[in-house]
Amino acid sequence: MRRRLYVVLPDLASAIRVANELLLAHIEDRHMHFLGKRGMSLGGLHEASVLQKSDVRHALFLGAGLGALGGMLLGIYLKLTPIAGIHFDVGTFLLATIGGTLFGAWCSTLIGLSTPNVKLKPFEAEIEAGKILLMVDVPVSRVEEIEATIARRHPEAIDRGVDPTMPVFP
Repeated sequence: MRRRLYVVLPDLASAIRVANELLLAHIEDRHMHFLGKRGMSLGGLHEASVLQKSDVRHALFLGAGLGALGGMLLGIYLKLTPIAGIHFDVGTFLLATIGGTLFGAWCSTLIGLSTPNVKLKPFEAEIEAGKILLMVDVPVSRVEEIEATIARRHPEAIDRGVDPTMPVFP
């Protein structure tokens, strides 16, 4: 199990030094995600992916839930109300629920891809000011060690906390 640490760094040089320090601490590059101002070059650093920048995960689950609810309501309506003499069965309810779930998930992910991640909202001002956000995923047993290492060796880095609900598939 991993936790995501958030660290704000003042510039690219500092970000590269912290990345190198984390590599020496046996944190793989694929677990470090850097986010800077739009159009900012991050050099050879591992840039945050679309899934980390956008709100697609949240939108997917919300849309699937609302779609399932809408599909269930449609299924119940069709079951209780015959249309033109046609009586719908339980299979119609199941198909409407599954169809609503899939449709809701699809529609909401399209919206979620264009929406910024809500967990990154507190960092917007600093990123727009030219600072770099580091999101590093570390094992739970090493959270304190990595935080202490960054604080001790990089006083310019601002520790912005730990996300206790890091997704399984970052």
